[in-house]
Formats: sequence, C-alpha cells, structure tokens
Amino acid sequence: MKQTLRVLLVNKFYYPRGGDCICMINLEALLRRLGYEVAIYSMAYPQNLPCETSRYFASEVSFAGGLVDKVKAANRLFGEGDVKRSFQRILDDFRPDIVHFHNIHSYLSPIIVKLAHEMGCRTVWTLHDYKLLCPSYNCLCHGEICEACFTDRTQVLRRKCMKGSLVASALAYGEALWWNRNKLQHWVDTFVCPSSFMAQKMRACGYDYTKLAVVCNFIEQAKLDFFSQDDDPEQPGGEPYYCYVGRLSEEKGIRLLLEAAQALSYRLYVAGDGPLAGELREKYASEKVRFMGHLSSKEVVQLVKQACTMVVPSVWYENNPLSVIESLCMGTPVVGAEVGGIPELIRDGDGRLFRMGDKDELVEAVEAVMSVGNLNRQAISERAQKRFSEARYWQELKRVYGIES
Repeated sequence: MKQTLRVLLVNKFYYPRGGDCICMINLEALLRRLGYEVAIYSMAYPQNLPCETSRYFASEVSFAGGLVDKVKAANRLFGEGDVKRSFQRILDDFRPDIVHFHNIHSYLSPIIVKLAHEMGCRTVWTLHDYKLLCPSYNCLCHGEICEACFTDRTQVLRRKCMKGSLVASALAYGEALWWNRNKLQHWVDTFVCPSSFMAQKMRACGYDYTKLAVVCNFIEQAKLDFFSQDDDPEQPGGEPYYCYVGRLSEEKGIRLLLEAAQALSYRLYVAGDGPLAGELREKYASEKVRFMGHLSSKEVVQLVKQACTMVVPSVWYENNPLSVIESLCMGTPVVGAEVGGIPELIRDGDGRLFRMGDKDELVEAVEAVMSVGNLNRQAISERAQKRFSEARYWQELKRVYGIES
C-alpha cells in the first residue's frame, strides 16, 4: 500500500482514561509521524482531547443517570441510536483503508465493526480486556478468577457478575449473545492480542487462530527519552525501598502486598487511589508503608526510577500491563505475580515472579531482589527499551495492517 493509506482509530473514550486510551493515542501519534492519514472516532465526552473529527462522534450515553439515560445506554449496547448513523458518516467522508478498533463495547457498539467490514475496510481489533470471552470484562467473579462463561454464558446471570446486579448481568448476557463469536469473526480480519496469554484464551474459546496476532504494547519514544533523563539508574537515591503504582482495588492484589510488607524490613511506597484507599490507609499506614495518593506522571517516574523494585501483585488475568513495561524501561526490576500476561514481560535478569496470591513467595521474591546489589539496571533499561519500542511495534503492526515493507 502507499503511504497515503488512511487509518481510522476507534475507542470509546479519547483522553488518557486508562491503558486502552493511552495505547490508541500513542498509536495515533506514531501513525501521523510516519505520514499516514489518521482520523478518530469515539463517544462525545467532556474530557475528550480536541479532535478534528469530533463532529462525527456518537452522542454520550451513561448508565448512571435516570431511566431515560439508562434506556439510551442499554440501546447503545445493541447498536441502536445514533451510533450507526454517525459512524457511517465518518466512513463515507474519510474513506479509511483500515479501521483499527480498541475498546468499543458499551459506550459504542460492535455494530460499527460490521459497518466497516461491509464497506470493504480492513478491520483490526486490539483486545485490551476479556470482553469477548467474559461478559463482565475481567474474568473475575466476586473477587475470584473465573472462566465459567467461557463455556456457559448463562453463568453471568446466575452469579450476577456485573456489579452484583441482576439487571446489569442480564444486559451483559444479552450483549454477549447478540455480538457472538461467529458474527465478530466474520467481520474482523485480525484480533490483536497484546499478550500470548490473551491469544491462548481466545483460541481456547474457539476463535480462529489464523485471525489472532500477538503484538505487545509499546512505549512512545518521547517517554523513553524522558525515562533516560537526569537520574543515574545505577544509583537509587536515599534509603532502599520498593514501590507499588496502580489502582487500590482487590483485583490488583494490593491487600496481599500490604500484608507481605509487614514481614519485610524495607519501606514500601504506595502510589495510587481507588475504592480501598481509605480502608487500607487506616489499617496499614506506618513507617514501613507510606501512602502517596495520586501522583503526577513526573512524580511516578521519579518514584519508580529510584526504587529497588516495583511490585505487581495482581490476582486477576492482567493482559499486558503498562506498569511493568514502563518500570523495566526505566531500569527498575519488577516483582510480579505469575498470572495472565505478566510472566511474558519479566525475563531473566528483569526481576522475579511469585505464585499468585502466595504471601510467603511474595516476601521471598521482594527480599531476593532488594538484597541483590549487582543488578545491572542500565542493561534492564536498554533491553526493555528495545523490546517495547515504537520501531518493534510498527514492524509487527505493519504485518497486521497488510502493509508491505
């Protein structure tokens, strides 16, 4: 294809709300630098970044409003309302060669994949969560890893997996039946799985392996340059410490880490906020455990670069966590739970793995990394920055896009 190829990027939000949004925004910047024509389609939302194509965006829906709002949002799940008209307009006007979808369930709808396919566009869908396999997105049921819906979708109803609500679970069940595997596989040329773990789960659930491509996420070059500034990664400043950066919620395993911290002599810095923040502060805040709250990007980089290790104690199927990737790119080793896509990121010399949920193994892993004085942090950084570079990502994505080298 020529370099005038047009790519339409689609995500339900267009601001740095989470990993899916960040990945798409970074991809947009990369494609523009490479000289491709790029357009964005999303849902109208007050926090969205300025965008030339915002006039095409689907209207905002919310599941948190009154009855009228809830009905409108429920209709959106099944492709009703203005989403079809608005998406068809941008297809007609922009005429994309490739439509690259990211997170589109709920606030947009898979109906737009059908429209792109019918127009003859190449359709690519990056999977940032497990929605195509699990109606409640995260393969969790009441705090425990669950694959019941892989073989029986009625389980989401029986177990009320969606927020403990029968109504929400019924909608998720109906959505899963309507946008089923047969439809989606027919409309999508390639599903991009950021981890081999995700691809294995997709294949186990009956998705055609020839439509699956494993392409790990990347860190934009500007951020890599920022990571390399100022501090010498070989010399963490001040007293030795380890850190956690992320949401303070059950699936992240933060409670396990805080319990393990009681058996360690080093100080733990916890950066982030979430539903457990108040409870955990009250119970664990001490000289050993410092809660930092929400930090700016610059403050997070400073915290992680100076740490002896960062801990990712998740108790759910993490897909391709940017926190691990960024830590390694800074030269900071990672202690990670052996679950989901985490083990694929932590290679020999990059840190340690521990059995998910095992407090004793977690203590042992942190102690082992903290006590090693000859870790080559510069080598960790250089190795990671090559693995997670824009150049590597683009070489792999070009094959997915069908672009000749």
